[in-house]
Amino acid sequence: MQEESILTKCALVQSLFQDNKKDARTKMIETHKLSCGYTKEPVLKSFSLKIAPGDFCALLGPNGAGKSTLLYALMGYLKPETGSIMVFGKDISAQKKSYLARQISFVPQESQQEFDHLVSETVLMGRYPYLGLLQSHTAEDRKAVDDVLRLLKLEELKNRWLSELSGGEKQRVYIARALVQDTPYILLDESLSQLDINHQLEIMALLREIHNTQGKTVLIVSHNLNLAANYADRLIFLKDGELLAEGKPEALMQTEILQQLFGVRLETVQNPNSGRPNIIYP
Repeated sequence: MQEESILTKCALVQSLFQDNKKDARTKMIETHKLSCGYTKEPVLKSFSLKIAPGDFCALLGPNGAGKSTLLYALMGYLKPETGSIMVFGKDISAQKKSYLARQISFVPQESQQEFDHLVSETVLMGRYPYLGLLQSHTAEDRKAVDDVLRLLKLEELKNRWLSELSGGEKQRVYIARALVQDTPYILLDESLSQLDINHQLEIMALLREIHNTQGKTVLIVSHNLNLAANYADRLIFLKDGELLAEGKPEALMQTEILQQLFGVRLETVQNPNSGRPNIIYP
């Protein structure tokens, strides 16, 4: 009787484990032999990648490697020439934009806005995937905005114009908009490139906290190898539109791999604060 009970428990645990694996697969973003670009010559070439729920990934590579192109493809802005993109088990070519907007939010680089908006209005734009035809924002939407502004310590900026903010403040506002969009995945396109180092550290720490506390899956395009290695759990190296390597920072921050990626010999040492490998310049 006791043996049967143990076997029953083992079967239950195994069943739950299989269900969790299946659940993870259905919540994954996956590209399979994806080729796409802006002209007849593809930028991404037979590119295959899986991003699992709960990942914190940094996408790195030389200029023109296809990093931003990958983000635009994942969001449905670029159609595959060959291959496929699956989001939560569904081919995005057959999905409405509103479906994708409920799964993936996007934080752009700081850029000039054609029209200026208040901070509160900018963050409220994150609720657009949930609006029906001719539907206005609800009190619940505005409460969601207030909650996120409070969480990111942006309350004092609520009634400021976006054009009045510093680069770091704007990036926090864009991240707030992504959080209000309430998606499991957040993609960021070189969102640190125009920021001072203090703001870069602030944004990466904020993303890490959001990842840890809310379970968001983060994929950020970055040119800063050390920041990526310190904060991300997984690095993805792109070169010439192809996947060069992927894995933990400890595995990828190696002189030989970095030389393949950037064409320059870079030595690494262990960061005494993070315990992660960091490059040292020649």
